[in-house]
Amino acid sequence: QLIEKAEEDNRMVVTEFILLGFGDLPELQILLFLVFLVIYIVTMSGNILIIALVVADQHLHSPMYFFLGNLSCLETCYTSAILPRMLASLLTGDRTISVSGCFAQLYCFGFLAATECYLLAAMSYDRYLAICKPLHYASLMNSRLCLQLVGGSWISGFLTCVIMMCFMSQLTFCGPSEIDHFFCDFSPMLKFSCSDTSTITLVAFILTSLDSPCPFLLTVTSYVCIIATILRIPSTTGRQKAFSTCSSHLIVVTVFYGSLMTVYLLPKTNTQIALNKVFSVFYTVLTPLVNPLIYSLRNKEVKEALRKVIS
Repeated sequence: QLIEKAEEDNRMVVTEFILLGFGDLPELQILLFLVFLVIYIVTMSGNILIIALVVADQHLHSPMYFFLGNLSCLETCYTSAILPRMLASLLTGDRTISVSGCFAQLYCFGFLAATECYLLAAMSYDRYLAICKPLHYASLMNSRLCLQLVGGSWISGFLTCVIMMCFMSQLTFCGPSEIDHFFCDFSPMLKFSCSDTSTITLVAFILTSLDSPCPFLLTVTSYVCIIATILRIPSTTGRQKAFSTCSSHLIVVTVFYGSLMTVYLLPKTNTQIALNKVFSVFYTVLTPLVNPLIYSLRNKEVKEALRKVIS
C-alpha cells in the first residue's frame, strides 16, 4: 500500500516545473550569472545596433540588409525568451516555473527557431540570386519579393507553433516535475505528460519535417550553386569578392544548424544527454551573440555605417 501511495503521489498533476538548468554546478552559479549577463547585454546591444544602422543608413537599404535587420530583430526576441529567466534562476536560486509560463517560453522559442530556419533560407536564396544571377538580381529580388519572403518566414513560424500549442494545451502533466534543462523544450516537457502523446508526437514529427529539413535543403542547395558559380570565376580576386558577400551568412548557418542537429538528431546516449545542455547554449545563446559580431566584423558596409555613427 505504501508503494502504491508513493506511485500515486508521484503521478499527481503538477502546476509548475523545476528547471534544473546548471544547478549541478552550485559553486559556479555566480560566475555563470555574470557570464550570461554579459552575453545578454552584448547580444541585445549588438542586434539593436544593427537594426538601427539598417534603418538609419541609406546605403544599407538593400535586400541583404533588410533580411539582416529582420534576423537581428528575431535574435533580440529569441535571446529575451530564454536568458532573462535563466539569469533570474542563477541569481535567486529559484528554479520553478509555472506550466503556463513554460508553455509561453516553449511557444516563443519554437516560433522564433522555426522563423529563423525560414529566414536563413530566404537569405541564402538572396545570395544565390546575387552571385549566380547578378544581371537579373535587381529585377528578381525586388521589394515585393523581399516582403513576401520575410512575411512568409514569420507567418510560417507563427502558424507552426500555434498548431503545436493547441495540441500541447490538451495535455495533463504529472510528477516528477524536474526538467533537466535550462529552458522549456518540447521533448523534456512531453516526458512528464500523463496524457496520450501519440497524436502530438505525430503532429510534431510532421511539422518539424517541414520546418527544419525543407529550409535546410533550400539553404544547402543555394550554397552548392553559389560555390559552383564562385569556382568558375577565373580571377582569384573575383572569387574572394564573391565569397566575401556570403561568407558571414554561411558561418551563421553552419553554427545554427550544426548545434541544432547535434541536439535533436544524434542518438540520446547518457553522454549525449549530458552534452545537450552545452550544445543548446550554442543555438539559443551564442548564435544570437555571434550574428552581429560576424556581420559587423566581416562586412565593409556595416563597418562604414558604424564609423559614421561613431564620428
